[in-house]
Amino acid sequence: MAVSNPYQAYQENSVLTASPGDLTLMLYNGCLKFLNLAKKAIEEKNITEKNTNLQKAQNIINELMVTLNMDIEISKQMMALYDFVRTKLIEANVKNDLAALEEAESIMIEFRDTWKEVIKLNRQQTYTKDGQV
Repeated sequence: MAVSNPYQAYQENSVLTASPGDLTLMLYNGCLKFLNLAKKAIEEKNITEKNTNLQKAQNIINELMVTLNMDIEISKQMMALYDFVRTKLIEANVKNDLAALEEAESIMIEFRDTWKEVIKLNRQQTYTKDGQV
């Protein structure tokens, strides 16, 4: 099966070859993208676009929630925060509430930025451990 869109082929290949850590980062970035689109839609009073993008963001939050390893203590805390974010997204959708959306967005930015640092540190440790320094 040939893919006619090179950008789409690149994206699919990126997902298929990404590490679990990179996939999580992609989820955070995708969620933030949909939150920005939803924010713009609220400002433009485009209810359909707002709803579509907030639902996409909620689906990403759901995916992040089901991938948590609940045997690890921090996962329980993350689950509570993800649930809070999901609740804020529902509130933003039902009430066209930019403040609720921005509250959820700020938490997701923190998660994304922290996760980027974890990946960076992990790669540095792996690089150093392999005797490459």
